Amino acid sequence: MAGSTATTRGLALATPQKAATAAGRRAFEDGGNAFDACLAAAASLAVIYPDNCALGGDLIALMHRADGTRVVINASGPAARAVDVDALRRAGDCMPVAGPDPITVPGLIGGLGELWACGAVLGWDRAFAAAIEQARDGVPVVPSLAESIAREAEALYIDPGCREVFLRGGAPLREGDLLRQPALAASLERLAAEGPETFYHGPLGRAVVAGLRARGSRLDLADLAGFVPERVAPVAARFGEVEVASAPANSQGFLMPSILAAAERLGDGLDPLGPDAGRLASIFRASLAVRERYLGDPLAVDPEVLAAAAEADLLGWLQASPRTPPRGNGDTVAIVAADEEGNTVSLLQSLFHAFGAAVLDPATGILFHNRGSFFSLDPDSPNVIAPGKRPAHTLTPCTVFRDGRPQTVLATMGGSGQPQILTEILLRLGLGDDATAAVGAPRWVVGGLGAGDSADEVLLEEGVPAAARESLEDLGLPVTVLPDLDDSLGHSQLIVRADDGRFTAASDPRSEGAAVVLEG
Repeated sequence: MAGSTATTRGLALATPQKAATAAGRRAFEDGGNAFDACLAAAASLAVIYPDNCALGGDLIALMHRADGTRVVINASGPAARAVDVDALRRAGDCMPVAGPDPITVPGLIGGLGELWACGAVLGWDRAFAAAIEQARDGVPVVPSLAESIAREAEALYIDPGCREVFLRGGAPLREGDLLRQPALAASLERLAAEGPETFYHGPLGRAVVAGLRARGSRLDLADLAGFVPERVAPVAARFGEVEVASAPANSQGFLMPSILAAAERLGDGLDPLGPDAGRLASIFRASLAVRERYLGDPLAVDPEVLAAAAEADLLGWLQASPRTPPRGNGDTVAIVAADEEGNTVSLLQSLFHAFGAAVLDPATGILFHNRGSFFSLDPDSPNVIAPGKRPAHTLTPCTVFRDGRPQTVLATMGGSGQPQILTEILLRLGLGDDATAAVGAPRWVVGGLGAGDSADEVLLEEGVPAAARESLEDLGLPVTVLPDLDDSLGHSQLIVRADDGRFTAASDPRSEGAAVVLEG
């Protein structure tokens, strides 16, 4: 089995790309902690994985500080205050997926700033050292990026900024070609020197808004200036002898407590790769309907009330046929980090679709997400678009605590399937799998992961054992068999801390990533 695993004390870090892991490692070796390593890896990924994340995207992270503080940083940006909802409805039945309309306020830069303020020990500028070098000097196009560029070449060609960066003489960059982004390097240098304020209140933000307004976006300087990342308490639930925490709405992480509560009612030893798979799939299928009914920007809604309502509905709807919810296609990266002092981070950053809105500002080199395409135009939906409102989010960070201390830090790419994949990994760990086996185990997901996929289907890898496959087939849903270790079923990153303090870290073999553990 491919992938990457490491075991020792000190620092543990896992990311979906080896160069990003190396950037985080250098930050730790320079005297940083888990926060510094995570920041350096996140900045690097925004350069080398532009199909999955960029400075113009969003971020949601769950962090635990050595002093026991647990905080979710929700850096998902809202729609423009001047958004014309009537015009969007006249243009179609659903939100567009490309161009300026689905671009909401990019929250990633603000989220990185919050993460740094929460616990980093190195200077803010240190987080961008590797990313600046990679953007300025160029990095070889990795296989997954080459595939994404080839697949999305038509959309990339339409946008002048994307065409300049990702197509050479009109031809898509291929694996091994050098990806150079000088304008992005200049923006990263400015960001490193001036802090996140330069994007939301300063020259970098003014340049970005000028470029977006020229493309027809309704975002303005007031939208950027009004954005403040949230620091909120995680949602959490007991699951056996541990406590599992995730992010509250507008993240679909609010489903994790209800999914785990329903799974626990099925009894001990629940195995996603055994004859219980069908019963677990019923929970996942019901959770998609619960998400459609409840998930949106909670505004003044008490997250505990929302979670309780979701759990009651999920337990009551296990035998119901859910409606088809909107879904994202999982173009996301996950990073997990932990250090021996007790600091941990589970972080996800995303563009939503491959290359987001396929809008890249030539002046700044910044590529923008299309998270707003997840909004609904249905006035009765909790996720209906409105001025200044955040869209529903798929990003689902997760940390497991035992006796109040972080034991397991995990996160995964995988769009709507993130809570399902996380639950499968937790169940495999509970059955005795080590970190490598848990992230590399055969995987299945109920409902498609991409926009427009049917919720009433099962995707499973060839290696799923016969007993589990038969149990899933008994649901009566169409079953699509994928190759083993198919990257469409998510890139998961995992750290497990043993009772003696020893870390094991694993990076999903479905990704191009690496896990590293270093002595303090």
